[in-house]
Amino acid sequence: MRTRLVTAAWLWVLPAFVLLGVFLVYPVVNTVYLSFFSGRDMSTFVGLDNYVYLVTHPETITVFRNNLLWLVLFTATTVALGLLLAVLSNQVRYEALAKAIIFIPMAVSFTAAAVIWRFMYIFRPPQFEQTGVVNAAFTALGFDPIPWITNPSVNNYALIAAGIWMWTGFALVVISAGLKGISAEVLEAARVDGANEIQIFWHVILPMLRSVLVVVAVTLIINSLKVFDLVYVMTFGNFATDVLANRMFKEMFTFGNFGRASAVAVVLLLAIVPMMLSNVRRFRRE
Repeated sequence: MRTRLVTAAWLWVLPAFVLLGVFLVYPVVNTVYLSFFSGRDMSTFVGLDNYVYLVTHPETITVFRNNLLWLVLFTATTVALGLLLAVLSNQVRYEALAKAIIFIPMAVSFTAAAVIWRFMYIFRPPQFEQTGVVNAAFTALGFDPIPWITNPSVNNYALIAAGIWMWTGFALVVISAGLKGISAEVLEAARVDGANEIQIFWHVILPMLRSVLVVVAVTLIINSLKVFDLVYVMTFGNFATDVLANRMFKEMFTFGNFGRASAVAVVLLLAIVPMMLSNVRRFRRE
């Protein structure tokens, strides 16, 4: 009887294992294999040359720098804004409406959001009327218009701002759900003990939201590492805005170098997997 049950169980899960093997395990193994070759026909074994190229070439070093900027600035700002808005919206009368408005950008596709922000960042010389919303606001305040997309000193920050606009709603909703889980009795007890609202925030709310904040931060880190749509549509990685996912696309479809593209994919996988595993361990622990 036990043998029959075990056999039946394996028959049920076998299709899932086959699908995982075909669409997940095999592509990963094959990508790692291809990363050691070069040439359009992938016939030249180059060992670790593709990986050495990634960490020594000036263009790819810029790619890593940009991804690090996304990882730090995008994640920190989005989590901070989500936390701030969650606490503030919890105090207003029309909380649901406020959250819905902030969450709306998450309903927009990344490609559509990139197009929207590309129009908002339109730059025209100072002698002409500005048609982009951002530069129109700048000129109205007495500042000169800025080429947000083509100026390497600001364009990465402009792209990150678009990403923050999209993901703040996600951070708000998740953190707000965690905030609702904090017992009102705990907050009231802190007030009775003489704590003011700032002290309650730092010493009661933040520690109790730590696990939620970590989950949100890890999710945003993963998205910052594999960001593609915004960069591809807004700049195609030009003007020193390239990131890992976009570089992988360029190496494969623009330069036809499948080996380097595979090496970028492996690096991206190695950067993301630890974040995913930490999330899995945390969920199991909780």
